[in-house]
Amino acid sequence: MTDNTNRVAIVTGASKGIGAAIAKRLAADGVAVIVNYASSAGAADDVVSAIEAAGGRARAVKADIGSKDGLTTLFDAADDAFGGADILVNNAGVMTLSPLVDMTDEDFEAMVNINLTGTFRGIREGGKRLRDGGRIVNFSSSVVGMYQPAYGAYAATKSAVEAMTHVAAKELGRRGITVNAVAPGPVETELFMTGKSEELVQTIVKMIPMGRLGQPDDIAAVVSFIAGPDSGWVNGQVIRANGGAI
Repeated sequence: MTDNTNRVAIVTGASKGIGAAIAKRLAADGVAVIVNYASSAGAADDVVSAIEAAGGRARAVKADIGSKDGLTTLFDAADDAFGGADILVNNAGVMTLSPLVDMTDEDFEAMVNINLTGTFRGIREGGKRLRDGGRIVNFSSSVVGMYQPAYGAYAATKSAVEAMTHVAAKELGRRGITVNAVAPGPVETELFMTGKSEELVQTIVKMIPMGRLGQPDDIAAVVSFIAGPDSGWVNGQVIRANGGAI
């Protein structure tokens, strides 16, 4: 893989936040992008419009990553729209914070279903259908290893994603397909900011040596490298993009 010509990416959860930034960055790199969304059709269309206005190629595709056929739908769409896929970014995720003793079965199962099972299905489908020399980029979190109260179930799903990343890298490496994970720290997105007071946000900022929250474009830049032609010898790694917070 020497350049981005004729390469195609599938980005799950790409209508907002980090996923939208990733889709736009990959398109700017010359990659055609399947912009996945679950319910935010208007936001996904806006991402596609922005990509096309900048001269890129993209298509919005509705698929539930928590369903059994969600990833199949996305790969079929990539085949139909662009002739196949080279990159899969398993970005879609949900987070409910609660002490373990208070967490409901429904919230726990939702995180497992999307964060973990959705990523598993992505790896499985990508391992079968990505072209040789492809890239799988999974999403973990820098909360893994911090063991903070209220993050237990969420961190558990992301720890499992990291385990699958290491194993899949060994299983798919002979086809030239790399499997890596990005583990963001606090990023200023709607998902992160919802429910947090300004005082709490500033407390979090003080924990970051660089003195600021991350931005979606910070994470998109890391994904751009891992998904790009210069990362062929980077495999089975977890990159903690967190401003040095841990």
